Amino acid sequence: MRRAIPITGALAMTMMSLPDGARGQLWDQVEHGYATNGDVRIHYASVGEGPLVVMIHGFPDFWYSWRHQMEGLRDTFKVVAIDQRGYNLSDHPEGVEQYDMSLLVGDVAAVIEQLGYAQATIVGHDWGGVVAWNLAFSRPELVHNLVILDLPHPTGLARAWASNAEALANTAYARAFREGSPSDPDIFFGRPMTPQTLSGWVRDPEARAKYVEAFERSDFGAMLNYYKRNYPDLWSADASRKTFAAAPPPSLEIPTLIFHGLEDQALHSDGLNNTWDWIDRDLTIVTVPGAGHFVQQDAAALVTETMRWWLLMRRAEG
Repeated sequence: MRRAIPITGALAMTMMSLPDGARGQLWDQVEHGYATNGDVRIHYASVGEGPLVVMIHGFPDFWYSWRHQMEGLRDTFKVVAIDQRGYNLSDHPEGVEQYDMSLLVGDVAAVIEQLGYAQATIVGHDWGGVVAWNLAFSRPELVHNLVILDLPHPTGLARAWASNAEALANTAYARAFREGSPSDPDIFFGRPMTPQTLSGWVRDPEARAKYVEAFERSDFGAMLNYYKRNYPDLWSADASRKTFAAAPPPSLEIPTLIFHGLEDQALHSDGLNNTWDWIDRDLTIVTVPGAGHFVQQDAAALVTETMRWWLLMRRAEG
């Protein structure tokens, strides 16, 4: 059975946010650990006990992006949020090749193995969403459920880039990251890459201070290497042909939940169209008016409560 449920309007708007103050204690309550993939150490923070939920952040972010969801799930699940390689307390290997998607997928697999689980619910946002999709495609045996935030299915995303001028125009930032350098004075949306500019999107002052500290420990070149190694060339004359030349990813036999902030200026919601054609289990799509790219923070209560309901429903069914 396939299920696609867009949630919009008044319900979404009444569940938009949670106060960061209510989550302040989480910082001191998580347990920290490391998993090793080859010679690269991946840091993670964990709370709770129960079925494993692994959360993967995107750009520019770190494990604390998931503070609301970690708090909301900790009573029933073991919730583990990683720092992707290059970020915060994880290792920062040198070289663009060190950020190949196969290695990023391997980092998550290493965390699952380190924690002694055979499977996990995988949650990913932005680049974490790319990693989550690819883990599900290449290692489906590790993925019990899949939760994606603001990163449409790769096939839908490629089609949106090819057919929607606005969606393609929205990739200008990625082209700058793919072709530029952290030393470029206007690389980050017309500003330099600094801990302060990278954390400027974080609304809560207390949380923003933690982001500044995390980005002071991070490698800006590594952040751009995600784009240099993995982002497709969409701007050359034959970009459309090359985008669709690759074999499509396999259909998934994994229950999937997708959130998308409709104010996302980077990833167009048109990419959600026909997702149900590529997932052969139940699919739930939650669209959130008024929320932007960081929907897990912009609509923290909606995302947390919906994710909790969905995971508890699947646990009861299992």
